[in-house]
Amino acid sequence: MANSGSLKSTIAVSLTNYLDAGAIVAGASGLTLWQNYLGLSEVHLGWLNFISANCLGAAIGAIIGGFLADKYGRKFIFTYNMLVYMVGVLTVMFSVNFPMLLCGFLITGISVGVGVPASWTYISESSEVNNRGRNICISQMSWGFGPMCILLLGMLFAPGGYLFGWVEAVAHLFGGSDMSAEAVNAFSSRIVFFSLFVVAFIAWNLQRQLQESAEFEANKSKQAGLIDNIKVLFSNSIAVKTVCFLATIYLTWNLVASVMGFFQPHIYETAGGVSNEQANWMNCIQWAIIVGVTFIVSKLIDKTSHKLIYTFGLLVAISAWLVIVTIGVNGMMGLWLFAILWGVQGGSSPQIFYALWGSELFPAKFRAGAQGLMFFIVRGLSAIWGLIFTYIYGDNGEGFTVAAFCMIALLCISLVVGFMGVPNTRGRALDDITRERYGDNY
Repeated sequence: MANSGSLKSTIAVSLTNYLDAGAIVAGASGLTLWQNYLGLSEVHLGWLNFISANCLGAAIGAIIGGFLADKYGRKFIFTYNMLVYMVGVLTVMFSVNFPMLLCGFLITGISVGVGVPASWTYISESSEVNNRGRNICISQMSWGFGPMCILLLGMLFAPGGYLFGWVEAVAHLFGGSDMSAEAVNAFSSRIVFFSLFVVAFIAWNLQRQLQESAEFEANKSKQAGLIDNIKVLFSNSIAVKTVCFLATIYLTWNLVASVMGFFQPHIYETAGGVSNEQANWMNCIQWAIIVGVTFIVSKLIDKTSHKLIYTFGLLVAISAWLVIVTIGVNGMMGLWLFAILWGVQGGSSPQIFYALWGSELFPAKFRAGAQGLMFFIVRGLSAIWGLIFTYIYGDNGEGFTVAAFCMIALLCISLVVGFMGVPNTRGRALDDITRERYGDNY
């Protein structure tokens, strides 16, 4: 495949990552508006988070989508999955009660999970050996663009935002002039979700035109049944060790990152003492830093030691949380230093290497299925950890220092395990890596 073709397909598939992160942030940023409009309790909000793209919905979708991609092909997922995503987003947009909203969050979350293993697998399989890391980084940049764009839209359309007058006009156009203030305010979230619908429609049109992965086609004759692939994945000692390694480095990092993804503005407001608008702007700037650093890493990852980049990212992440236990985030200097450091680590995070190594270290016959299984484990445990974190953190951030030490411990585990287990895959063809690790039968 030509270099331009590889880049073009990478951009098309990377929209899945934009829609994943965008769905998480859109859901989180609009929670208060839906709560006021539908009269929801904290229990209702907890359920919305639990089954969303941030947690259980994506976990369920990943384990289903991974094995489907191995059985029927990567293109099969790209042909139909965005249609499911659009149904989920439309359900949220037109929600008038809690069951509809919950259903919309769940459908969207499942679709996100279905798409992620197939997208990472396809990007690696359609890349040349000298730009596989670059293409994975491009997909991660898309993951950063999602929250950044959705946060900007959320701030512009939110009550009091620069475009809220337009939101009011649209709300009254569809709902009449006697709508309650809460109903009007909820339209700002509906419009944000509509932006995701538009991007999903574009992604569907681009992705369904993609050719099937040449790697999948070449190994189609080796494909076994779904149950057989699951059995092989769990019975092959090398595959099991690889799952344990990758799940460990990704889970320990993601337990920290998932909390930051959902609770970060809340943490800035309660522990940092800034306004909601300031918190959102700091979060938005942080995502811009992540995108910028990921771009730099994309230029280096195929030419530089993976161990060096991986170690750098984790050391910066640990430094960010050390700021909390030393300087603190009560003042603007500590808060900004933390935000910048966390942004830098996000551009060279274990998620990049998890996506890269996860598609390099498994044979094509159960490559997506293995990633789906790990994604299921990580997102599922992250959902549980999110509930535990709220108890450690407290109502007003009184447990923030204790929480910070927990985060440092998790990041240290990711650093040590990753440093010791960095595989030798840079600049090598996927079939070469597979033969070395599994022999000729795979």
